[in-house]
Amino acid sequence: MTDVFTKKKRSLIMSRITGKHTSPELRVRKALYRAGIRYRLHDKKLSGHPDIVIRRLKTALFVNGCFWHQHKNCKRSTIPKTNKKYWLPKLKRNIEKQAEDLRKLRKEGWKIAVVWECQTKNQNKLESRLRKTVI
Repeated sequence: MTDVFTKKKRSLIMSRITGKHTSPELRVRKALYRAGIRYRLHDKKLSGHPDIVIRRLKTALFVNGCFWHQHKNCKRSTIPKTNKKYWLPKLKRNIEKQAEDLRKLRKEGWKIAVVWECQTKNQNKLESRLRKTVI
């Protein structure tokens, strides 16, 4: 099956995908701030460069995209129909890499929290979940 976009259009779409300051991440940051929790962003000294780091609680938060990290049983975690030779290993490696990073952080004594993109849609539920998980 061929792509529905031209190569130029697909390239433009893919170039606009970012790993930092995404909408789900901004929603999580807003919820933490409302709860009075202060944090740092994208700490390069820690394995996996967690999206949010709360040093005083020694907690690292990862805000995962459901597609990019293949959230189980989520409608957003589909596999593209085109170019499967590229996508299957790419998505598998994303999952493996994060599992390695989480293992390293736990070994260093960090508490880990993973928030999925689909869990950030309802701000009230997100805030209550973060209170339970982080505090």
